Amino acid sequence: MRVLVVGAGATGGYFGGRLLQHGRDVTFLVREGRARQLAQHGLVIRSAAGDVDLPAPPTVLASALCEPFDLILLSCKAYGLEQAMADIAPAVGERTTVLPLLNGMRHLDLLDHRFGAERIFGGQCAISATLDAQGAVQHLNRLHSLTFGERDGSASARMQAITGMLGQAGFDARPSDAIVQEMWDKWFFLTSLAGITCLMRGAIGEIEAAPGGRAAALALLEECRATAAAAGHAPHERVLERARGMLTEPGSRLEASMLRDLRQGHPIEADHVVGDMLARARQAQLPATMLELVHAHLKVYEARRLATPSA
Repeated sequence: MRVLVVGAGATGGYFGGRLLQHGRDVTFLVREGRARQLAQHGLVIRSAAGDVDLPAPPTVLASALCEPFDLILLSCKAYGLEQAMADIAPAVGERTTVLPLLNGMRHLDLLDHRFGAERIFGGQCAISATLDAQGAVQHLNRLHSLTFGERDGSASARMQAITGMLGQAGFDARPSDAIVQEMWDKWFFLTSLAGITCLMRGAIGEIEAAPGGRAAALALLEECRATAAAAGHAPHERVLERARGMLTEPGSRLEASMLRDLRQGHPIEADHVVGDMLARARQAQLPATMLELVHAHLKVYEARRLATPSA
C-alpha cells in the first residue's frame, strides 16, 4: 500500500516516520525548504517510545505529484486545508482513501465536496509533539495514538487493509466502528478546553481557582455538549464526566495547544474548532453565550495578528 503523508511536521513526521521505520511504503508531501532539510539531516524523531533516524526519507513536491496513492494521511492544520486539498488532488484516484487527522468536523464536509464522501475516512490522533530548531520531531510524552474508521462503521475490505498496514508500526493504531462519534467526543471537549484556556489565558488549575472560573468552564462545556446532542452525537455519560473532571481539576496544568500558539503569535484554528461549533449551536437555536464570547475573543486575536507586519 502506497502512503502519502501530507507534511513532515510534528504530527505527519511522527506517524509517517514510524510507518517508514517499520517498512511501509511512505512518501512525504513537503515544501521545498522542508525537502532540503530532510535531504540534508534526515527525518529525526526523539521519543521516550524510541528514537528514530531516517536518512533521506522519500519526499515529493506538490508540483511533481502525478499519480494516485492508496492512502493519503492528511495531518495539516485547518487553516492549511484548502491549499492541502489543491496539492493532493493529483494523488487522489478512484481507489484512494483520504484519512484526515484534523480536529473538529468541518473538514469532512470540505473533503467530501472536493473528492467525494466515499473516499474520506474518519480519523483523529492524540499526540503531543513539536519540531525543534533543527527540524527534529520531539515527542513530548508517551501518548501516540491514531484512531480511524469507515464513517458508516462498516468493516470494509479497505478498512481491513488499512488496519493491517497501520498496525504494528510503533504507535497505537486503533480501528473504530464509531469513528464519527469519537470525533465529536474529542471536538466537544477540545472546543471547551481551547475556549476556556484561551479566554482566561491560563491553565485549568488557575481557572478553577479563580472566582467564577469553574462555572465558566462548565457553562462552555454544556453549550458544546448540547450542540453535539442536537447533531445526534451526544457524548456518553462517562465521556461527559471525564470531560467535566478534566476541566475542573484543582492544580491542573492542562491547557490547549491553541493557547500555546496564541502566546507565540502563531495562526490558530478559531473558525474550524470554535466557530464551527458556534455555527451549529446557532443552527440548532441553542444558547451559545460562552461560545460567542470565546469566538469573538479569538477573532480579535486573529485580526490583531494579521494587522501586525511581522505576522
